[in-house]
Amino acid sequence: TAPESRKDSAVPPSIGHMMSPDDPENPQNWQVARKVYVSIVATAFAFAFSAFGITSLTVGIQGLMMQFQVSMTVAILGMSLYLCGVAFAPIIAPHLSERFGRSSVYLVSLPLFALFILGAGTSKSFAAVAVCRFFAGFFGGPCLVLIEGTFADVWSPHKTVTYYSVLSLASYVGAGCAPIILGYVVPAENWRWTQYVTLMIALAAFLLGVGMPETYPREILRMRARRGRYTINLAKAESGITLAEMARITIFTPLAMAVSDPVVIIVTLYLALNFAVLFQWFITVPVVLAMTYGFTLHQAGLAFIAAVVGAIASTLTSSLVEGITNRRHGCTSMANMAPIEHRLVPGMFGGLGLVASLFWIGFSAKPTTHFLVPIFGTGVYVWSSMSILTALVSYIFDAYPAKGTLSALTLMATTRIIFAAWLPLVIIQMIMGLQGQWAYSVFGFLAVPMIAVPIILFVFGPRLRARSRYSAPTMSNGSHPMSHHVDEEMQMGSMN
Repeated sequence: TAPESRKDSAVPPSIGHMMSPDDPENPQNWQVARKVYVSIVATAFAFAFSAFGITSLTVGIQGLMMQFQVSMTVAILGMSLYLCGVAFAPIIAPHLSERFGRSSVYLVSLPLFALFILGAGTSKSFAAVAVCRFFAGFFGGPCLVLIEGTFADVWSPHKTVTYYSVLSLASYVGAGCAPIILGYVVPAENWRWTQYVTLMIALAAFLLGVGMPETYPREILRMRARRGRYTINLAKAESGITLAEMARITIFTPLAMAVSDPVVIIVTLYLALNFAVLFQWFITVPVVLAMTYGFTLHQAGLAFIAAVVGAIASTLTSSLVEGITNRRHGCTSMANMAPIEHRLVPGMFGGLGLVASLFWIGFSAKPTTHFLVPIFGTGVYVWSSMSILTALVSYIFDAYPAKGTLSALTLMATTRIIFAAWLPLVIIQMIMGLQGQWAYSVFGFLAVPMIAVPIILFVFGPRLRARSRYSAPTMSNGSHPMSHHVDEEMQMGSMN
């Protein structure tokens, strides 16, 4: 029998691609325990991918150089090419999620990532390592991107800063934990164990997530229709239906925004600088500590404890600021939210800390200064970096209608990942040529004008967005709150 078309009251209504607020299957209405489980699984997937995926190989750089007789710059390609693979995720993942939901993409992406990590660990040439690392990043990238959509599915929008700081914590802590843990393993074994340990953690995350329920409202409605053997008429997918529409929303419109939208331009530049400097630490910290203080690989790995503490501190402070803001504005639901400009407050403090930490580290990493001083400086940098990321991405989440938001977030994520892949390749030459003090002073001077970015957006953001052509109703079939449910990266991390 052909499926029956149903539009009666037995089928809870949907709003665009969202579900009715009183629908019991709406992830926003799930029990807290189920929400927490989904959040933990998404965090574990991002942790496995970003922690032991992106930064793990940096611990084995010396081993790679010795075994394959390559320079340090070439060895660093193992991380940079991985990030180049991840850069495709913000472009591709939204389309996959719109069509297959989130859980299916998670559960296919992570095993493919694991296969290429295994390939990297068993490679007989550096070329094979590089190729496997690129495809590990390419296939695993959705794990880092979809976490944002997953959290948006299950948690209320008035907690955007809090949940984004928690999901950012997975990437930041994950990236910092790789050198801490592998600093014990690699000296006892060899560089291949950077990939084997990654594989073990990915397997553990996969087993934890096997029972992960679907959270994407659009896919939940489709699943319910398949179970009931009826058809439903959903709104057009925000990421487009045809290949031309998909390319326009996640390729051509982001490129246009990069030269035409002031809000997106300044936020993208700030986050690009932020992430570029963030990922170079995984190359320079072991080198500088070894050259300046005679640290072993194990001791240099422990230095990243400061980065983990900084990330945790950022989560706590950003959540505290949002809690205070919500109480002052009486925010308890999506219908009663504070102006999104208030999400920028953590970034204002983070901007000051970013500049201070760069000069702090640059001028304190010398034999006459105790090693804890520059190490503490990296902790301050990570706190600042994560506070800026949380503030700016949370702001953009609801700055435009859905399609404009997706295009903006895609540009921001892809750009910062590319910059994060580039800077580690040249940072050692910068330090050798300019000396550490002035190499980091260059970044510090570049970061000084960026302090104004969240302040400008706080004061002039509403007017700038109102004049943007990407805020026009034609950009989306829905209202601004719907943008909260649009997929992004990742967003790195990413971190990322």
